[in-house]
Amino acid sequence: MRVLIIGAGGYLGSAVAERFTGLGHEVVALVRPGKEGESGFETRTGDLADPASLTAAVTPDIDAVVNLATPSGDADVDAAAIAALTDPLRGTGKPFVYTSGVWVLGATDGADESAPTNPIPIVGYRPVIERQVLALADAGVRAAVIRPGIVHGRNGGIPALLVDLARKHNAPVVVADSTVVWPTVHVDDLADLFVKVVEAAPAGTIWHAITEPAVSVLDLATAAAQAAGVSGDPVIWPLAEAEAALGAPFAEALALSQSITGKGARADLGWNPQGPSATADLSAGSYR
Repeated sequence: MRVLIIGAGGYLGSAVAERFTGLGHEVVALVRPGKEGESGFETRTGDLADPASLTAAVTPDIDAVVNLATPSGDADVDAAAIAALTDPLRGTGKPFVYTSGVWVLGATDGADESAPTNPIPIVGYRPVIERQVLALADAGVRAAVIRPGIVHGRNGGIPALLVDLARKHNAPVVVADSTVVWPTVHVDDLADLFVKVVEAAPAGTIWHAITEPAVSVLDLATAAAQAAGVSGDPVIWPLAEAEAALGAPFAEALALSQSITGKGARADLGWNPQGPSATADLSAGSYR
């Protein structure tokens, strides 16, 4: 299978590209003009703000498209990009996978894929894009949405920020509230789910990429401090101070408490996560 990946050079995209390649699939990376030699894969050039370039990249030899690009922040630009990437797939039954995230659900307690969206500002328009993707099922595209939890592993993602904060404050740091919990997933397990969704997910489906439904952020921060080689009593970072340092939308996201299940992919796609827990990964794994 030849898989066009948008965002193959990113934290998650590189893991997904590696997983597809390891299973014998051919990865084609969509890159911006001038970046052709940097991906290590066959490339096509395109820009999310240039819909024509995206459509041109989805040639008939492409068997699947996986969109791992960071949203632009402009709903119209992102909607046009989705349309451009999927127009060549209409009527083919080929898969298109869009990467969303659990923040579209807002504060939750045990939510599954059927829960209504209630997005926080940082992902305010993303449910609209999700609906655009899912509607492609009626146009003969095997479209699906993956919502990862907080991704950890390979010394990256938001947990790396917790390590940096612990190092800066010389103590574990939690934004706003020590009772917050996050749903988490290891980046390699998440990459495996992308492959399974491309290979077998029915059209018009949503999948939660969650291995741990509700991990204490206080525990994560404590493990991050261990990775940073510091100790001390946890520091509760007032939301206003975090907003000033990180920007209000992102700080609010870090203070969001969510408990979310991810049983559907295990039951229906045979997803079998193998990665370490988030706290173990931080305290004794890739972040050390």
